[in-house]
Amino acid sequence: MAVAGHPAIGDPSGALYLEDDRVLIVSDLHFEKGSSFARRGMMLPPYDTASTLAALAKVMARYDPACVISLGDSFHDGKAAARLPEVYAAQLAALMAGREWIWITGNHDPEHPADLPGETFTELAFGNLIFRHEPSKFACRGEIAGHLHPAAKVVHRGQSVQRRCFVSDHSRLIMPAFGAYTGGMNIMSRAFHGLFDIHALTAYMLGRARVYAMAGKALYL
Repeated sequence: MAVAGHPAIGDPSGALYLEDDRVLIVSDLHFEKGSSFARRGMMLPPYDTASTLAALAKVMARYDPACVISLGDSFHDGKAAARLPEVYAAQLAALMAGREWIWITGNHDPEHPADLPGETFTELAFGNLIFRHEPSKFACRGEIAGHLHPAAKVVHRGQSVQRRCFVSDHSRLIMPAFGAYTGGMNIMSRAFHGLFDIHALTAYMLGRARVYAMAGKALYL
């Protein structure tokens, strides 16, 4: 795939890799979502951070990026970084060591994560690309954003399949959520209306071993 002419690799994990620049992008990690829910009396299995870190370590080992950009909502709330169990904080620090790490602020985590290295920005320009958490409501060539947790649905022989996806019209791209406890929003829903050129809309659906490009006309709500 390409975004505003910039070649990119969509990984089945939900990460995006800019090979020419050795930059890996992930979005909506939502670390410590389970503990955030538990604090409000909603009990979830407390393994989301471990699963997300394991997936992140795996994709980083595959590409060995020089820089990682996390596109906001990296932590599920403003105190989640401080709540990281020591073992998970050590694992994250090991992943960050020896490479540039950029935190983009999100609606769940508007401040720099406590006690963690890296640089924090509300948005970041990178050549002809711009990274931010929430996509602009207006046309924005070169934008790579997250926030909406896109998913796409196809129907074949009466059977429907919905998967997380990258969604793009080759001008801008919205990332799938990477976190273990993050869901998906159908890209045919109202939240995505007006964001893309419908004639060029493509969903890059995440499979187990590859990403499947599906034209907008093949998608269902």
